Amino acid sequence: MSMELAPYHYALLFGAGLLGGFIDSIAGGGGLITVPTLLWVGLPPQLALGTNKAQSSVGTALAVSRYAKAGLVEWDEVRLAVVLSFVGSMAGAWTLTQISNDVLRVIIPWMLLAVVIYVAISPRLGLVATKARLDAVVFSLIFGFSLGFYDGFFGPGTGAFWILAVVTLLGHELTRANAYTKAVNLASNLGSLAVFAAFRQVEPWVVVVMVAGQLIGVRLGTGLVLKHGAGFIRNIFLVVVVAIILKLLWPS
Repeated sequence: MSMELAPYHYALLFGAGLLGGFIDSIAGGGGLITVPTLLWVGLPPQLALGTNKAQSSVGTALAVSRYAKAGLVEWDEVRLAVVLSFVGSMAGAWTLTQISNDVLRVIIPWMLLAVVIYVAISPRLGLVATKARLDAVVFSLIFGFSLGFYDGFFGPGTGAFWILAVVTLLGHELTRANAYTKAVNLASNLGSLAVFAAFRQVEPWVVVVMVAGQLIGVRLGTGLVLKHGAGFIRNIFLVVVVAIILKLLWPS
């Protein structure tokens, strides 16, 4: 599938990729920038979602690579969640092609608001590592498929739910929780992308342009995370989640 876009559209998409990659690498939520931009330049919703997954996957892969090199990804711990997230996102994306997700649009903002309130009233949450409340395998079995499915089916706030779950149940501080989240998000991006690609819902040239911006944004964002750590992530996390809530409650 191919669409004709004006030159300034590509410039706008490059900028959206850069800003989206920057936000995604720190706290998730880059889709708040990239998906509306893809829709604004004229891509139909399904094509916009599939294209977004493609360009986001590249940026997320770079973020995972940088966090792994810094020793922040515990592969033995995250491996099962990655596999289940991949499978779950494929199921979610396929389901999206069959039914409406309007019900989730009503429920999810209020779930995210609860996340914001919990984080806001817990100023030390995620600043230091704590004792795990759940075994890593059990955690993966519960959240791997379910949040992977959600990411493939609907998506907004997936990173927020992952970060909160990893901090509160696995006891990680925010920097490691963010690295864990990027690994499972990469899996869910790739799983849902496989389904969108099978349905020919990816615009290749748009992906190329946005990936160029993504790579710059992700390098900047991960650099700030590695330099400033958990406190920096917490502040950006709260801002991004509030923005997601507002976007879902008052869509343009």
